[in-house]
Amino acid sequence: MTEAAIGLGSNLGDRMAYLDFGLEGIGRLGELVARSSVYETAPIGGPPQEPYLNMVVMLETSVAPGELLEEMASVEDAAGRVRPSPAAPRTLDLDLLLYGDLVVDEPGLRVPHPRMLARRFVIEPLLEVRPKAKLPDGTRISDYTEIVANQEVRPYEAAS
Repeated sequence: MTEAAIGLGSNLGDRMAYLDFGLEGIGRLGELVARSSVYETAPIGGPPQEPYLNMVVMLETSVAPGELLEEMASVEDAAGRVRPSPAAPRTLDLDLLLYGDLVVDEPGLRVPHPRMLARRFVIEPLLEVRPKAKLPDGTRISDYTEIVANQEVRPYEAAS
């Protein structure tokens, strides 16, 4: 079994329901062993769009990284995700951030996720569930918090 970090995001429709849908789908791929709080975040790049809800989960899995990514894409598709452009709004976005200490650089699959260290909406929830998280080369992810400190991220509180 390997521990994988997976980022979840949604900025279309009932964002929280889409995150819940993603959690259910990911949960079928192994055991969810940690789950961050939900954060509301400003979109980065792309066309003007609504804020995202983001979170990170840790999954104990025996599913290989390539197959895990394919299964995650199937969960996104089942949530109605369309892909007109890489930075388009989405019902559900699932990103494989880390897969144990593995480094993968293949067409369509890069682990660690190539943009994770430039995104506070990834770093903050990841450090919430794994405060001592490191990259496969031993670099502490917490070393990147100052670089992304200016990005808007706030804890999400659902309306009652």
